[in-house]
Amino acid sequence: MNVLTDPVWGTRASPVTFMGPRRLVPPAMPFDDLPPIDLVLLSHDHYDHLDRPTIRRLVSRFPDARWAAPAGVGRWLRRAGAVAVSEFAWWEHEKAEDLSVACVPARHFSGRTPWGRNRTLWCGWVVRAGGRAVYFAGDTAWHPDFGDVARKHGPFDVALLPIGAYEPRWFMSAVHMDPDEAVRAYQELADAHTASGQPHPSMIPIHWGTFRLTDEAPDEPPRRLEQAWRDAGLPPERLWLLRHGETRGNPT
Repeated sequence: MNVLTDPVWGTRASPVTFMGPRRLVPPAMPFDDLPPIDLVLLSHDHYDHLDRPTIRRLVSRFPDARWAAPAGVGRWLRRAGAVAVSEFAWWEHEKAEDLSVACVPARHFSGRTPWGRNRTLWCGWVVRAGGRAVYFAGDTAWHPDFGDVARKHGPFDVALLPIGAYEPRWFMSAVHMDPDEAVRAYQELADAHTASGQPHPSMIPIHWGTFRLTDEAPDEPPRRLEQAWRDAGLPPERLWLLRHGETRGNPT
């Protein structure tokens, strides 16, 4: 099963092609090299997560793909041509055969225009298939529900947690975690696993290094994360700090 999360193959995170944040690195995989896509997860409708040209290309190439979106985003996807679209509120879930998808809380906001702010929902996702489970936290600040996510929908093999776009903190702390908060969120997930007698998940840090959206240097988030991880005494083998385009499999 092949799953995409917030796919963006566009060159800018913007409603127009001639201005706005430009990609700092190419997509991890050329679009034409994609395998058949079974499921696309969308966390919210911001331009650096929901890219209209990418969505249209995916719809054209993979018309049978399933789409999971937070409440209110499904209408946008259907207008873009997607057919098998499911919308979810927080804590709603759906199971079909060997696949289950659960929509979980995040702390963020939404809106593609100044007059459309917070008219659609934002979220994270838990996907379970083939005996594996992945938690994709979406775009989020720290919030008090990480432990509940693990207790309700764990255990996880891998947790994808955002670490970038956090400066200045007086402004960004309400919508994006910094690396220290990402470690705190991971520890809350891990504590819930310990309480249920399950091994801790691996962490893949996401949401850094592709677009420069805020004041910190693009390469600062992973450096700060590694330091915070060491300071917390967490096992180094559980931190999967991947290069753009790197692949890894079979977490243990």
